[in-house]
Amino acid sequence: MYVVSETEQRTTRTPAADVFALAAPSQGSVEIATWRVEIGAGSATPVHSIDREQVWMPLSGVFEVLVGDRAERVGAGQAAILPAGAVRRVVAVGGAAEALVAMGVGGTAAVPGGESGIPLPWAQ
Repeated sequence: MYVVSETEQRTTRTPAADVFALAAPSQGSVEIATWRVEIGAGSATPVHSIDREQVWMPLSGVFEVLVGDRAERVGAGQAAILPAGAVRRVVAVGGAAEALVAMGVGGTAAVPGGESGIPLPWAQ
């Protein structure tokens, strides 16, 4: 058994969100990567895709999750399952929002029409 705590060394801060790495291969997990994400009020992730299925589980606030041309709002007590390869954007609406996210280990991001194969440091 491993117990993993958030650390500043495993925290990624971007203009859109703060990502706090938890389970990952570098922390003893073989199959699943998890992290906690905080997105500020009115902030959004860039439009991107991930090559792994992700499950977003809001802890507080509300997220609008856009996948392709579909938009859904999710909050605490719900989960949004985002398919691998789907072009997506996640927006905090009505205030800051926080979620736990899980996916298979590894994983890379791509920006439509731009860079691909970008490693996700919190999933390594």
